[in-house]
Amino acid sequence: MEAIILAGGFGTRLRPFTFTRAKSLLPILNEPMISHLIKTLPKKVDTIILAVNYRRKQIEEYFCKHDFGKTIIVNEEPEPLGTGGAVKYADKYIVNPFFVLNADVICSLNLTEMLRFHEKKKAIATISLWPVENVSEFGVVDIKKDGNITKFVEKPRAEDAPSDLINAGAYLLEPQVLDYIEPGKLVSMEKQIFPQIIQNTGRFFGYKFQGHWIDVGRISSYISVHRLLLEKQKKTYAIGAQCTIQGALTYSCTGNNVSIGKNTTIESSILFDQVTVGESVSLDHCVIGEHCEIGDGSILKNVAVGDNETIDKHTKLDNTIVWNQPIPQGYPNKQIGNVIGE
Repeated sequence: MEAIILAGGFGTRLRPFTFTRAKSLLPILNEPMISHLIKTLPKKVDTIILAVNYRRKQIEEYFCKHDFGKTIIVNEEPEPLGTGGAVKYADKYIVNPFFVLNADVICSLNLTEMLRFHEKKKAIATISLWPVENVSEFGVVDIKKDGNITKFVEKPRAEDAPSDLINAGAYLLEPQVLDYIEPGKLVSMEKQIFPQIIQNTGRFFGYKFQGHWIDVGRISSYISVHRLLLEKQKKTYAIGAQCTIQGALTYSCTGNNVSIGKNTTIESSILFDQVTVGESVSLDHCVIGEHCEIGDGSILKNVAVGDNETIDKHTKLDNTIVWNQPIPQGYPNKQIGNVIGE
């Protein structure tokens, strides 16, 4: 069985950290984001097709060094083709029912149970469904008691909504779904393909789950997912190997070879590998990239510091990013603004 993992985006809302690494390789509790997803795959999945574009070589190098007991195929897209285009571009590798998953979603969805549900219903397509409070902000599904989805309703008024369930972005599809997708084009599965399957087959199902669901697309959600996972592990911090910690950490994570000085407080922050933090420093809801130095007495709140940056002693920063190096060639020419507050 196969799984297509969508890992091709630039991750512009996670800049400056995606200036230097693929979004799917951002560490979450000192483990690349994508590896968290791979570990949730059912045993039946023996082949993973990675739909990538940006920093393909970096992703290839990671999987050359790390064995997950599955065949990993890095499938480079010539250009971003949307969910449908990425799926169609992988069709030469598909011979069985297959998952389509986003590398940047961390959630409690049990994919093995979803597979069991799909097989029991003899579905052509099964999508994951997540309950929301404010249905008017999303497209919700009209779903029968047996899980059969009859249509999608875009941003309904609360009183008109057929359910409180939205598409949570994980799909389990039969190979015949590939026949619906035109090759080489930007295709939306959700708007163009799924309505056709509903109309033509009547075998389009939704699998509801609860627990947690986080799209790690912003700095704020990147920090939030760390706190969530720490709480689930009943921990208040995580520390990598060979660290020297003299300060206090709360709902924070450090990578390897990190040094934190005396009287320093780290609150809801993530420090990558090889970071040095001086004495009497305060970091609150910050992310600090690799090989950074934070000078004594500095106070940082809601700050993202890119790799290889130095913060001078007694610096005060609030709600900003720090990046004093060239932006990589080919990275989208977006204004570097307030990534924390987005």
